[in-house]
Amino acid sequence: MQDSSGYGERFGERLRAKATVFVSRSLRTTDIAVTELRSDNPEHGISAPLVREDAYLIGHHLVDYPVHEYFEDDRAAPVTSLKAGVTTLYDLKRSPQFNINKACHCVHFYFPRTALNIIADNAEANRIAELRYEPGVGIDDPVMRALTSSLIPAFEKPDQASRVFVDHVTLAVGIHVAKTYGGMISAVRPPTGGLAPSQLRRAQDALAANLHGDISLADLAADCGLSASHFARAFRQSTGLSPHQWLLRHRVEEAKHLLRDRQITLSEIALACGFGDQSHFTRVFSRLAGISPGAWRRTLD
Repeated sequence: MQDSSGYGERFGERLRAKATVFVSRSLRTTDIAVTELRSDNPEHGISAPLVREDAYLIGHHLVDYPVHEYFEDDRAAPVTSLKAGVTTLYDLKRSPQFNINKACHCVHFYFPRTALNIIADNAEANRIAELRYEPGVGIDDPVMRALTSSLIPAFEKPDQASRVFVDHVTLAVGIHVAKTYGGMISAVRPPTGGLAPSQLRRAQDALAANLHGDISLADLAADCGLSASHFARAFRQSTGLSPHQWLLRHRVEEAKHLLRDRQITLSEIALACGFGDQSHFTRVFSRLAGISPGAWRRTLD
Protein backbone atom coordinates (compact mmCIF):
# COMPACT_ATOMS: atom_id res chain seq x y z
CA MET A 1 0.00 0.00 0.00
CA GLN A 2 1.21 3.49 -0.81
CA ASP A 3 2.45 5.31 2.31
CA SER A 4 3.63 8.45 0.53
CA SER A 5 1.44 11.46 -0.20
CA GLY A 6 4.00 12.67 -2.75
CA TYR A 7 2.29 11.11 -5.77
CA GLY A 8 -1.02 9.83 -7.05
CA GLU A 9 -4.48 10.47 -5.62
CA ARG A 10 -3.24 11.28 -2.10
CA PHE A 11 -1.03 13.97 -3.59
CA GLY A 12 -3.89 15.36 -5.66
CA GLU A 13 -6.25 15.44 -2.68
CA ARG A 14 -3.82 17.59 -0.69
CA LEU A 15 -3.44 20.07 -3.55
CA ARG A 16 -7.17 19.95 -4.46
CA ALA A 17 -6.42 18.78 -7.98
CA LYS A 18 -7.25 15.84 -10.21
CA ALA A 19 -4.28 13.46 -10.31
CA THR A 20 -3.19 11.07 -13.04
CA VAL A 21 -0.21 8.94 -12.01
CA PHE A 22 2.24 6.45 -13.44
CA VAL A 23 4.21 4.47 -10.87
CA SER A 24 7.45 2.87 -12.06
CA ARG A 25 9.54 0.05 -10.61
CA SER A 26 12.39 0.65 -13.05
CA LEU A 27 14.68 0.70 -9.99
CA ARG A 28 12.98 -2.49 -8.74
CA THR A 29 13.43 -2.05 -4.98
CA THR A 30 11.59 1.27 -4.73
CA ASP A 31 8.78 3.17 -6.39
CA ILE A 32 9.38 6.30 -8.42
CA ALA A 33 6.39 8.09 -9.90
CA VAL A 34 5.17 10.89 -12.11
CA THR A 35 1.86 12.64 -11.42
CA GLU A 36 -0.04 15.13 -13.54
CA LEU A 37 -2.13 17.57 -11.47
CA ARG A 38 -4.97 19.61 -12.96
CA SER A 39 -7.35 21.96 -11.20
CA ASP A 40 -9.58 24.33 -13.14
CA ASN A 41 -11.39 25.98 -10.23
CA PRO A 42 -9.84 24.86 -6.92
CA GLU A 43 -10.88 25.97 -3.46
CA HIS A 44 -8.44 28.67 -2.41
CA GLY A 45 -6.31 28.40 0.72
CA ILE A 46 -3.30 26.57 2.17
CA SER A 47 -2.85 23.02 0.92
CA ALA A 48 -2.99 20.09 3.31
CA PRO A 49 0.49 19.06 4.57
CA LEU A 50 2.32 16.28 2.78
CA VAL A 51 3.64 13.32 4.76
CA ARG A 52 7.22 13.97 5.84
CA GLU A 53 9.62 11.55 4.19
CA ASP A 54 13.12 11.46 2.79
CA ALA A 55 12.09 12.17 -0.79
CA TYR A 56 11.91 14.95 -3.36
CA LEU A 57 9.32 16.28 -5.78
CA ILE A 58 10.48 17.76 -9.07
CA GLY A 59 7.68 19.92 -10.45
CA HIS A 60 7.28 21.12 -14.02
CA HIS A 61 4.69 23.85 -14.59
CA LEU A 62 2.60 23.83 -17.77
CA VAL A 63 0.76 27.11 -17.13
CA ASP A 64 1.69 30.41 -15.49
CA TYR A 65 1.25 30.67 -11.73
CA PRO A 66 1.67 34.42 -11.09
CA VAL A 67 1.68 34.33 -7.27
CA HIS A 68 3.52 31.27 -5.96
CA GLU A 69 3.29 31.35 -2.16
CA TYR A 70 5.26 28.44 -0.72
CA PHE A 71 6.04 27.25 2.82
CA GLU A 72 8.65 24.87 4.26
CA ASP A 73 8.36 23.78 7.91
CA ASP A 74 5.62 26.42 8.32
CA ARG A 75 8.00 29.19 7.22
CA ALA A 76 7.11 31.25 4.15
CA ALA A 77 9.58 31.39 1.29
CA PRO A 78 9.81 34.59 -0.75
CA VAL A 79 6.80 34.94 -3.04
CA THR A 80 7.69 34.19 -6.65
CA SER A 81 5.98 34.16 -10.04
CA LEU A 82 6.21 30.89 -11.99
CA LYS A 83 6.11 30.96 -15.77
CA ALA A 84 4.89 28.04 -17.85
CA GLY A 85 7.85 25.77 -18.59
CA VAL A 86 9.83 26.25 -15.37
CA THR A 87 10.91 23.54 -12.94
CA THR A 88 10.70 23.65 -9.12
CA LEU A 89 12.14 21.34 -6.46
CA TYR A 90 10.52 20.42 -3.14
CA ASP A 91 12.00 18.49 -0.20
CA LEU A 92 9.36 16.32 1.47
CA LYS A 93 11.43 16.26 4.69
CA ARG A 94 10.53 19.94 5.04
CA SER A 95 6.75 19.50 4.89
CA PRO A 96 6.08 21.67 1.81
CA GLN A 97 2.75 23.51 1.57
CA PHE A 98 1.29 25.89 -0.97
CA ASN A 99 -1.23 28.70 -0.98
CA ILE A 100 -3.65 27.60 -3.68
CA ASN A 101 -4.91 30.76 -5.35
CA LYS A 102 -5.59 29.87 -9.00
CA ALA A 103 -6.06 27.02 -11.45
CA CYS A 104 -2.98 24.91 -12.08
CA HIS A 105 -1.64 22.31 -14.50
CA CYS A 106 1.69 20.72 -13.62
CA VAL A 107 3.62 17.46 -13.61
CA HIS A 108 5.54 16.26 -10.54
CA PHE A 109 8.18 13.52 -10.42
CA TYR A 110 8.61 11.71 -7.11
CA PHE A 111 12.03 10.34 -6.10
CA PRO A 112 12.62 8.89 -2.61
CA ARG A 113 16.13 8.86 -1.17
CA THR A 114 16.38 5.13 -1.91
CA ALA A 115 15.88 5.83 -5.62
CA LEU A 116 18.57 8.52 -5.71
CA ASN A 117 20.97 6.16 -3.92
CA ILE A 118 20.34 3.43 -6.49
CA ILE A 119 20.91 5.88 -9.35
CA ALA A 120 24.21 6.95 -7.78
CA ASP A 121 25.26 3.36 -7.10
CA ASN A 122 24.50 2.34 -10.68
CA ALA A 123 26.67 5.21 -11.87
CA GLU A 124 29.45 4.21 -9.43
CA ALA A 125 29.21 7.74 -8.01
CA ASN A 126 29.18 9.06 -4.46
CA ARG A 127 25.72 9.11 -2.96
CA ILE A 128 23.93 12.44 -3.02
CA ALA A 129 23.64 14.35 0.25
CA GLU A 130 20.90 16.79 -0.76
CA LEU A 131 19.50 18.30 -3.93
CA ARG A 132 20.36 21.97 -4.41
CA TYR A 133 17.47 24.35 -4.91
CA GLU A 134 16.09 27.73 -3.83
CA PRO A 135 12.67 27.27 -2.15
CA GLY A 136 9.78 28.37 -4.33
CA VAL A 137 11.94 29.56 -7.23
CA GLY A 138 11.34 28.39 -10.81
CA ILE A 139 14.30 27.15 -12.84
CA ASP A 140 14.64 27.29 -16.62
CA ASP A 141 15.65 23.68 -17.30
CA PRO A 142 15.34 22.78 -21.01
CA VAL A 143 16.04 19.08 -20.35
CA MET A 144 13.16 18.86 -17.88
CA ARG A 145 10.97 20.74 -20.32
CA ALA A 146 11.69 18.27 -23.13
CA LEU A 147 11.35 15.14 -20.98
CA THR A 148 8.09 16.29 -19.40
CA SER A 149 6.63 17.33 -22.76
CA SER A 150 7.24 13.82 -24.10
CA LEU A 151 4.89 12.46 -21.42
CA ILE A 152 1.93 14.74 -22.15
CA PRO A 153 0.35 12.34 -24.71
CA ALA A 154 0.57 9.56 -22.10
CA PHE A 155 -1.35 11.66 -19.57
CA GLU A 156 -3.94 12.56 -22.19
CA LYS A 157 -4.62 8.86 -22.87
CA PRO A 158 -3.15 6.92 -19.92
CA ASP A 159 -4.87 3.67 -20.91
CA GLN A 160 -2.93 3.76 -24.19
CA ALA A 161 0.45 4.73 -22.72
CA SER A 162 3.45 2.46 -23.20
CA ARG A 163 4.73 1.40 -19.79
CA VAL A 164 8.29 0.91 -21.03
CA PHE A 165 8.29 4.46 -22.47
CA VAL A 166 7.00 6.10 -19.28
CA ASP A 167 9.54 4.10 -17.22
CA HIS A 168 12.33 5.21 -19.55
CA VAL A 169 11.45 8.92 -19.31
CA THR A 170 10.92 8.85 -15.54
CA LEU A 171 14.29 7.18 -15.00
CA ALA A 172 15.93 9.70 -17.36
CA VAL A 173 14.49 12.52 -15.22
CA GLY A 174 15.94 10.88 -12.09
CA ILE A 175 19.41 10.66 -13.63
CA HIS A 176 19.21 14.25 -14.88
CA VAL A 177 18.11 15.51 -11.45
CA ALA A 178 20.89 13.58 -9.68
CA LYS A 179 23.51 15.11 -11.98
CA THR A 180 22.15 18.65 -12.27
CA TYR A 181 20.86 19.28 -8.75
CA GLY A 182 22.73 16.63 -6.75
CA GLY A 183 26.16 17.05 -8.33
CA MET A 184 26.42 13.37 -9.25
CA ILE A 185 29.49 12.60 -11.35
CA SER A 186 29.29 9.21 -13.01
CA ALA A 187 32.33 6.95 -13.09
CA VAL A 188 30.60 4.49 -15.39
CA ARG A 189 31.76 4.42 -19.00
CA PRO A 190 28.94 4.09 -21.53
CA PRO A 191 28.82 0.50 -22.81
CA THR A 192 30.82 0.05 -26.00
CA GLY A 193 29.63 -3.41 -27.02
CA GLY A 194 25.93 -3.14 -26.26
CA LEU A 195 24.00 -6.21 -25.18
CA ALA A 196 25.30 -9.72 -25.74
CA PRO A 197 23.44 -11.48 -28.59
CA SER A 198 21.52 -13.67 -26.15
CA GLN A 199 20.53 -10.64 -24.04
CA LEU A 200 19.39 -8.71 -27.09
CA ARG A 201 17.36 -11.66 -28.34
CA ARG A 202 15.63 -12.08 -24.95
CA ALA A 203 14.84 -8.37 -24.77
CA GLN A 204 13.46 -8.21 -28.30
CA ASP A 205 11.41 -11.37 -27.79
CA ALA A 206 9.94 -9.91 -24.59
CA LEU A 207 9.05 -6.65 -26.32
CA ALA A 208 7.55 -8.46 -29.30
CA ALA A 209 5.41 -10.58 -26.97
CA ASN A 210 4.05 -7.42 -25.31
CA LEU A 211 2.97 -5.27 -28.24
CA HIS A 212 0.80 -3.12 -25.96
CA GLY A 213 3.91 -2.07 -24.01
CA ASP A 214 2.77 -3.74 -20.78
CA ILE A 215 6.29 -4.83 -19.84
CA SER A 216 8.42 -2.59 -17.65
CA LEU A 217 11.96 -1.40 -18.22
CA ALA A 218 12.91 -3.03 -14.92
CA ASP A 219 11.66 -6.44 -16.08
CA LEU A 220 13.57 -6.17 -19.38
CA ALA A 221 16.73 -5.15 -17.54
CA ALA A 222 16.42 -7.86 -14.87
CA ASP A 223 16.11 -10.53 -17.54
CA CYS A 224 19.49 -9.37 -18.85
CA GLY A 225 21.05 -9.10 -15.38
CA LEU A 226 21.50 -5.33 -15.68
CA SER A 227 20.21 -2.19 -14.01
CA ALA A 228 17.51 -0.34 -15.91
CA SER A 229 19.80 2.56 -16.84
CA HIS A 230 22.62 0.28 -18.05
CA PHE A 231 20.15 -1.85 -20.01
CA ALA A 232 18.64 1.18 -21.75
CA ARG A 233 22.07 2.44 -22.82
CA ALA A 234 23.23 -1.00 -23.97
CA PHE A 235 20.01 -1.64 -25.90
CA ARG A 236 20.44 1.65 -27.76
CA GLN A 237 24.08 0.79 -28.43
CA SER A 238 23.02 -2.53 -29.96
CA THR A 239 20.04 -1.34 -31.99
CA GLY A 240 20.41 2.40 -32.42
CA LEU A 241 16.98 2.74 -30.77
CA SER A 242 15.48 3.00 -27.32
CA PRO A 243 13.31 0.02 -26.29
CA HIS A 244 10.19 2.10 -26.91
CA GLN A 245 11.34 3.17 -30.38
CA TRP A 246 12.20 -0.44 -31.25
CA LEU A 247 8.74 -1.53 -30.08
CA LEU A 248 7.02 1.08 -32.27
CA ARG A 249 8.92 -0.11 -35.33
CA HIS A 250 8.11 -3.72 -34.54
CA ARG A 251 4.43 -2.82 -34.24
CA VAL A 252 4.55 -1.23 -37.69
CA GLU A 253 6.21 -4.33 -39.20
CA GLU A 254 3.56 -6.56 -37.63
CA ALA A 255 0.88 -4.23 -39.01
CA LYS A 256 2.32 -4.57 -42.52
CA HIS A 257 1.85 -8.34 -42.35
CA LEU A 258 -1.78 -7.93 -41.30
CA LEU A 259 -2.46 -5.27 -43.93
CA ARG A 260 -1.98 -7.93 -46.59
CA ASP A 261 -5.21 -9.54 -45.41
CA ARG A 262 -7.94 -7.24 -46.70
CA GLN A 263 -10.54 -8.90 -44.50
CA ILE A 264 -8.99 -7.24 -41.45
CA THR A 265 -10.01 -3.63 -40.88
CA LEU A 266 -7.55 -0.89 -40.00
CA SER A 267 -9.11 -0.51 -36.55
CA GLU A 268 -8.71 -4.25 -35.90
CA ILE A 269 -5.08 -4.10 -37.00
CA ALA A 270 -4.47 -1.11 -34.75
CA LEU A 271 -5.70 -2.96 -31.67
CA ALA A 272 -3.95 -6.22 -32.61
CA CYS A 273 -0.61 -4.44 -32.94
CA GLY A 274 -0.78 -2.58 -29.63
CA PHE A 275 -1.94 0.85 -30.79
CA GLY A 276 -4.52 2.68 -28.71
CA ASP A 277 -6.83 3.32 -31.65
CA GLN A 278 -6.85 3.73 -35.43
CA SER A 279 -5.79 7.37 -35.18
CA HIS A 280 -2.71 6.45 -33.13
CA PHE A 281 -1.93 3.62 -35.55
CA THR A 282 -2.19 5.92 -38.58
CA ARG A 283 -0.03 8.59 -36.96
CA VAL A 284 2.82 6.24 -36.00
CA PHE A 285 2.67 4.17 -39.21
CA SER A 286 2.75 7.31 -41.38
CA ARG A 287 5.72 8.72 -39.47
CA LEU A 288 7.78 5.54 -39.66
CA ALA A 289 6.72 4.21 -43.09
CA GLY A 290 6.30 7.56 -44.82
CA ILE A 291 2.80 6.62 -45.97
CA SER A 292 -0.55 5.96 -44.28
CA PRO A 293 -1.66 2.36 -43.60
CA GLY A 294 -4.50 2.66 -46.11
CA ALA A 295 -2.20 3.99 -48.81
CA TRP A 296 0.37 1.28 -48.03
CA ARG A 297 -2.33 -1.38 -48.41
CA ARG A 298 -3.32 0.10 -51.79
CA THR A 299 0.27 -0.27 -53.04
CA LEU A 300 -0.26 -4.02 -52.80
CA ASP A 301 -2.82 -3.93 -55.63
